[in-house]
Amino acid sequence: MSLETVVTDIKTEAEARAAEIREDGEDRASEIIQNAEADAEELLEERSAAIERQIEQEREQTLSSAKLEAKQARLEARRNVLEEVREQVETQLADLDEDTREELTRELLDAAAVEFEDAEHVSVYCRESDKALLESILDDYDGFEVAGTRDCLGGVVVESDESRVRVNNTFDSVLEDVWDDNLKQLSDRLFNQ
Repeated sequence: MSLETVVTDIKTEAEARAAEIREDGEDRASEIIQNAEADAEELLEERSAAIERQIEQEREQTLSSAKLEAKQARLEARRNVLEEVREQVETQLADLDEDTREELTRELLDAAAVEFEDAEHVSVYCRESDKALLESILDDYDGFEVAGTRDCLGGVVVESDESRVRVNNTFDSVLEDVWDDNLKQLSDRLFNQ
């Protein structure tokens, strides 16, 4: 065997080994690339799913916030309408014609007088513009006298030092009671619920 043959055999063997190493390296590189691509695809899917969840969550929050704002706006509008209705009622009570005002004042005074049957001196208060009306009505009541005025829509406040009782039968107090007792029905009727 000649030296040339040995060199050729070594060279052939080295080339075969290099080709084998190259092929193994290419296979290994291909495997690494496939794994990296699979990992990247999985990561992309996870991120996409996370972004979709975040978008859906933000959409739900925005929708919920918009619904809450709309509900608050409806409640505010209803509150404003109810306030306007109450103001209209108060205006109508303040502007009652004389006959109706006298009739209602007598009824409220009669209802209050029951509490003061044994009292010798009873003080009655009314709104400033009803003072003359009340004085004429009190001519029918022994021991009752106009003691002053109150800031109210009408009606009477009756009290006695002897019994330490005060009855507030003003239009305001009656309206407040009626309003509180019937607010839900009024709201239902006004807003067709």
